[in-house]
Amino acid sequence: MRNTIDLSPLYHSAIGFDRMASLLDSVARDSKPSYPPYNIEQVEENQYRITMAVAGFTESELEITSEQNSLVISGRQQAEGESRNYLHRGIATRDFERRFQLAEHVKVVAAKLENGLLHVALEREIPEAMKPRKITIEAMDNSSLLEKNAA
Repeated sequence: MRNTIDLSPLYHSAIGFDRMASLLDSVARDSKPSYPPYNIEQVEENQYRITMAVAGFTESELEITSEQNSLVISGRQQAEGESRNYLHRGIATRDFERRFQLAEHVKVVAAKLENGLLHVALEREIPEAMKPRKITIEAMDNSSLLEKNAA
């Protein structure tokens, strides 16, 4: 039995977050298996890392594509030349494709395959124009403020 989360209060009390609420709602309803397993962690305030278990894949069999606000990680294994007689086959070797929605200004900065784990480093680069800036308050009377705005 799956627990469901009602996100409708977000639609009523948060302004401008409707896209995020829709994404959260669709993720909560998503019942697809998550192969291969992965972690998403926040390393620092504007740095993130996706770690994906890709045992049995080599660098040449993995592909990472970043386009606009989307990141696609896919794995395509080459066909085995020899036939094997498995008594138990617990290591999945099937092809996969995982898609991640990226927030604005998030870009992929590096990727590394180490001990069967694929690490993808992401960073949010907020443009200078969008960063908060401090507005100085000048001491003046109301008449000079009106004159300044009229000019």
